[in-house]
Amino acid sequence: MAAHATTPLVLLAALLILALLFDFLNGFHDSANIVATMIASQAMSARGALLLAALANLAGPFLLGVAVAHTVGAEVILPAAMTISVVLAALAAASLWNLVTWYLGIPVSSSHALVGGLVGAAFLEAGGSSIQVAGIVKIVIALLLSPVLAFVAAVAVMAATRRLLRDATPRAGIALSRLQIVTATALALGHGANDAQKTIGMIAIGLLVLGYTQTFTVPWWSIALSAAAIALGTALGGGRIVRTLGARFYHIRPIHGFAAQFSSAIVILGASLAGGPVSSTQVVSMTIAGAGAAERPAKVRWAVLGELAGAWVLTVPAAALLAMPLFLLARAIIGTGG
Repeated sequence: MAAHATTPLVLLAALLILALLFDFLNGFHDSANIVATMIASQAMSARGALLLAALANLAGPFLLGVAVAHTVGAEVILPAAMTISVVLAALAAASLWNLVTWYLGIPVSSSHALVGGLVGAAFLEAGGSSIQVAGIVKIVIALLLSPVLAFVAAVAVMAATRRLLRDATPRAGIALSRLQIVTATALALGHGANDAQKTIGMIAIGLLVLGYTQTFTVPWWSIALSAAAIALGTALGGGRIVRTLGARFYHIRPIHGFAAQFSSAIVILGASLAGGPVSSTQVVSMTIAGAGAAERPAKVRWAVLGELAGAWVLTVPAAALLAMPLFLLARAIIGTGG
């Protein structure tokens, strides 16, 4: 399990570079999830929305604990199969998949990509028995259940909001736009807590297999670095995906933006506190669809959701396959001990 004694600092540097690159790309890719409805409904300017999301993303991991980090870092692959080659290959594969899908404008899940990368690399390292079934089941339940909960929550919130505002004047739209600042902040806090923790978990694994720690522990500086990387990625933003989520489903008005963000924040914050690594991409996409369907099902371009679902299904096997040659390359460079 240990890396060559002459290379721990080099391997630590490689670990941190790849982990923070993945985290940056995660923020860059997923910023659309947080700000798309705000920008589409003209609640805030793109620059203001991204800055708000970045600051809340930065605070998220500090405020909401590290339960997700433990799930990703300690409950997916057996400790005996966790080598530095597995960790580096998983991070590299997930980062590559994020880059490809960002370029194509497809909002996929960084969570799916990371889990796929871990499974693919660990399979080559130690075979199928290295995968912890209970941990995978926990993650799969979180990833399958969260979109359903998100859709149902958005339908309920949208219906309740429309009922409350049935006699409201057009000024209600202004109030909903302002409320989106609150809901976007809550959503970004949840996103930072859930997604940055995945990187924190990978750093913790790397420190363990390199011998820098004796047990799976999360140092404070890994939280700070991961939070900063995802915040920076969010601040720079992924405009291609903003257009997909903010315009292709239907014309989003302030009421839709409020309902989608409020529902997304509830689901993602709850998952973060419970230690369930969910896909913010799935959650936000389903709340946007749910908010539209509550008003009129025909309003939603369901074919777009079908395209996204296809990409979601493809992500885990694609990342697993990407991780395999990257694992072989890493092991060839590091040696069989890594």
